[in-house]
Parts: sequence; structure tokens; C-alpha cells
Amino acid sequence: MIPIKDNIRLVRWPLITIALIVANVVAYLLAIANGGSIIGGPSAQTLVRYGAIPYEFAHWGQHCALGLGALGQSVLCTGQRGVIGAVGSQPATWLTAFTATFLNVNILQLVVNMVVLAVFGATLEDSLGRPAFLAFYVLGALAALALTVAVASNSAVPTLGTPGAIAAVLGGYIVFYPRARILSVSILVFFFNLVEVPACVWLALWLLFDAGFGALGVITPLGGDAGGAYYAGFGGLAFGLLVASALMRRRSSVGPERRLGV
Repeated sequence: MIPIKDNIRLVRWPLITIALIVANVVAYLLAIANGGSIIGGPSAQTLVRYGAIPYEFAHWGQHCALGLGALGQSVLCTGQRGVIGAVGSQPATWLTAFTATFLNVNILQLVVNMVVLAVFGATLEDSLGRPAFLAFYVLGALAALALTVAVASNSAVPTLGTPGAIAAVLGGYIVFYPRARILSVSILVFFFNLVEVPACVWLALWLLFDAGFGALGVITPLGGDAGGAYYAGFGGLAFGLLVASALMRRRSSVGPERRLGV
């Protein structure tokens, strides 16, 4: 189910949302320019180099790179049992927390994430304000990474921050606009249909399909374990729900006055 628009009228142009979409697209093009394809996404080397690897954050000073393991090419990290050799020059570990925020594993993930950001991010930006929305987006990605590191500290599969940031946006949206309705395109084999569903139903469907794609390895970096992707998604979602709820409690109204309508 692909969202087209919601029924919340915007007061101002969503400049930060547009800028984030452009940044994600540019980052994707730069990533595949270093190896990869427009459909298949960045190369494994690029994902390992610029993705946020939980092992590196949990074992500060240790780094990971592609190497030859017992089952062929895999991500190996210094400090792991049986790993010998040194890792070449890489970006600082802290920096990958931010570079990963604008990485997408393939064109499918990029398109889906950007469509969701365009629909839900624009409305949330209108409510939070531009600087606050930018901070909300970035902190959502970092919160998603933090949960992944806490739960899967030995994972060498790169974590991408974009899904966590998108999940945070959805969490914030559902808190501010629980009664909103989302006009979406429902795709069933070769049949397309326009449907309007409550925002909470759309969020539930998104969680279901995201989990399904993760389990199939369609949107997981290097086709690895979907666990990291789940933790990132739920970490971002939890951040969005908690922060938006805290903001709601401190407000008597949500931003400028607006009304439902097409």
C-alpha cells in the first residue's frame, strides 16, 4: 500500500522534508558511483565503509571490513576470534552514525522511504517547525542505531539510519494525528485501487510489510540477518512515539490551527 497524501492541510512549504529527500537521493547516487547499480544499490564495500556497524560502536577502536571467512566473503572485524590482519583507512566510527542516516540499501528501499517521508514528513514538519523537525529526523536515526547497538552489539551487519528516521517520523505523526486518513494506492498483483485508511491502520500495515521485506532480506544490508533492521525500525518508532507524546503534553495545541480536509 503506497501512500499518496493525507487529509491534513499544510500551512507552509515543507522545505526540510524536500531537502531531506534530495539529500537521500544525492547520497544514493554518490554511493552507487563508488560501486553498485541504480537498482541493486551501493556495493558491499560502500555499505560496510559508510554504514553504522554495531560491533564498531560496542567495541570502540575496532573496525570492520570485507574479508574472506569460512563461508566466503563476509564482514570481519578486528578483535573477533580468529580474525587476523588490519583494516585499512576508514571513516571515524562516530561519523558513520551520520553517513548511515542517508544510506539506502537499494532502489526499492529508497523509493518507499522517500514516498513515506514526503507524505508524513511534510505534515509533521508543519507541526514541529523546520529546525525541530530536522532534529527529530536525525535523532530518530541515532535512537534507532542506539537500540541496535544495545541489543545486537556483536553484529557486523551495517545498520542504515534512514529506516529508523522514517519510523520516527511515522511514530511522531501517529501521535499528533491519530485521526488522520491516508489516501493510498493498493496494489494486488496487476490491479490498482485507491483507498483511504486511518493513519493507525496504515502504520500497522507498514510495520507488517517492513517486517516481511526484512525477513526476506530484500531491504537488509548485504542480505544479512533481519534482526538489526527490526531493532532499527522499532528504535526509531519508539523514539517518535515517546518524543511526540512528551511534546503533546507540553502543548495546549499543536502548532498553527489547521483543519481536516482535502
